[in-house]
Amino acid sequence: MKKEAQLTNGIKLAYVEEGTGETIVLLHGFCGSLHYWDKLVPLLARSYRVLAVDLRGHGHSSAPDEAYSIERFAEDIALWAEEVGLEKFHLFGHSLGGYITLAFAENYADKLLSFGLVHSTPYPDDEAAKANRDKGADSIRENGMEPFIKALVPKLFAPQHVASMTAEVQAAKQIGVATSPIGAIRTLSAMRDRKDRNHVLQETALPVLLVAGAEDQIIPVPKTFVLQKSNVVQALLPDAGHMGMVEAPQQLAGAIGDFVENIRKKSPLF
Repeated sequence: MKKEAQLTNGIKLAYVEEGTGETIVLLHGFCGSLHYWDKLVPLLARSYRVLAVDLRGHGHSSAPDEAYSIERFAEDIALWAEEVGLEKFHLFGHSLGGYITLAFAENYADKLLSFGLVHSTPYPDDEAAKANRDKGADSIRENGMEPFIKALVPKLFAPQHVASMTAEVQAAKQIGVATSPIGAIRTLSAMRDRKDRNHVLQETALPVLLVAGAEDQIIPVPKTFVLQKSNVVQALLPDAGHMGMVEAPQQLAGAIGDFVENIRKKSPLF
């Protein structure tokens, strides 16, 4: 069911909620929306309470024309969780959502049972990537969303899926084109300026899931699988690009479900 929450910072966030049980929260990637998770939510909702959120500047959430930062995105999610009455939950973020998840784990760890990066990385942008963020913002200012999204979306999928998943590729383009230009431009700046958060993964005692796509053209596997620790689980989706929730939803749902179930078995009080 689609809902809205008005936050105390003036932002409105749209979200969907399905299922019952332990709570899983899903954060989408750049120029995506909660609809990125449409295939995954019903699979997870068989066993869990699942909420997927439109981030600020995306989908049906507010797109204020102000400075965005990864920390501010994380604050939005903390305020939203308080508004909708979430106490402790599992948080999984795709790409941009993963950057936000790491900031959330750094600043609001007491709200988490676990967290995970889905096709994301704790590394900051290098200088070339920062320049590309600025070029992207200039493109959107000059030409609008459509040319930018038309160039971006095919890169999100494994090469073989661009041809074999034409409906899914087109759906991702429609979601992207509908993104607020102001929201996209402000988010590009937030991603460009984000800090290195490798230390969050190294220092956390929370269970962590790292999910990578073997065919990811945006964030290669080594940038996701950055460490091995007893509390870290790595899951490789062998045929997926950057969109495992669309390209391999059964595999991703299995990885998340197994991860959460193992935590529950070790900590029955949750």
